[in-house]
Amino acid sequence: MPHIVFDGTIDLSVLYSSFVPFVTKQPCIIKLNDLFLSQSKKSTLVSTIVIDEKNQQFLIEIFAKEQKTTVRLYPGTDPEKTDGVKISLSYMARIIQKTFPGMIISKTNIGEFIL
Repeated sequence: MPHIVFDGTIDLSVLYSSFVPFVTKQPCIIKLNDLFLSQSKKSTLVSTIVIDEKNQQFLIEIFAKEQKTTVRLYPGTDPEKTDGVKISLSYMARIIQKTFPGMIISKTNIGEFIL
C-alpha cells in the first residue's frame, strides 16, 4: 500500500484548522476536498478525488504516533493504485511540510511521486 512516513509527530488539530481544499489539473485532476479530525485528534481522513485513467473517490488517512506521522490510503477504501492516486498522497505530504516546515520524510514506497 502506498505510504509516506515523517520523522516526528504533528499536531493534527493544527493541520485541521489550517486545511484549505486543494485542486490541481496537472498531471491529472486531483482534489483534496475535506479533512476530518477524529475525536482523539490522533488521526484524520481526507476526502479525495482523482481523475486520471478513471474517476476514483477515496480517503487518505493521516495518523500521528509518538515518533512518526504516516500518510496512507485509508484501508476502508480501496482505489486502484494509479499514478494519480500516489501523487495525491504526495500533495498531502507537501501540505504537511508547508504547515510543519521541519517535517522530514523518513520512509516511503512512492519516492518517484514525491513532489
